[in-house]
Amino acid sequence: MNGVHDMGGMHGLGPVIPEPEGSPFHGAWEGRVHAMTIASPTRTNIDAGRHQRELIPGADYLRMTYYEKWLTSLETLLLGHGYVKAGELAAGRADPGAPRGTPLLLAEAVTTAMTRPGSYVREAAAPPVFQPGDRVRALNLNPTGHTRLPRYVRGRVGVVELHHGAHVLPDSHAHGKGEDPRHLYNVRFDARELWGPDALANDSVRLDLWEPYLERA
Repeated sequence: MNGVHDMGGMHGLGPVIPEPEGSPFHGAWEGRVHAMTIASPTRTNIDAGRHQRELIPGADYLRMTYYEKWLTSLETLLLGHGYVKAGELAAGRADPGAPRGTPLLLAEAVTTAMTRPGSYVREAAAPPVFQPGDRVRALNLNPTGHTRLPRYVRGRVGVVELHHGAHVLPDSHAHGKGEDPRHLYNVRFDARELWGPDALANDSVRLDLWEPYLERA
């Protein structure tokens, strides 16, 4: 969606500082949030989870750390689907009188679940419109809902480098409208096409973009 949540290509946010190899978490609570999100019954739709994080108000989104955003969206999804009550969240424990559900992910299944490759590859209803080598333009879309089309590439011309087959379309899946598989392409954009003549001539950016985001240039 449009907003502070789509920060690709924006100036003034400071440099990207790589972190040293090791634990991906800055504290034990972050690991717990990650585990709860993976084990949550809302995890069956990863696109809906991403969209929920995009619904965090802009000022809060910029203030929060990465896993604070995860926790906020997880709580909202759990409440919205009726898996927990507000009082349970406030107390930090389940209501003793609440019915017990069957866990989505049991402890003995964690290793298999986390190492088994998943796939969003699907069969498409139509053949691909574009082929490697085709010049394409990213559409200038301004959706109010979820999309994986970054703002900085809209209206820009690139070249298709790969066809990945058909994949679940996030724009539909995030909103409960079905998987709507569409063809997915890797598209190369010259840096100067994206950021003007001051960009380095030999630099480029490659993006995986769904067919509905593109038109022939």
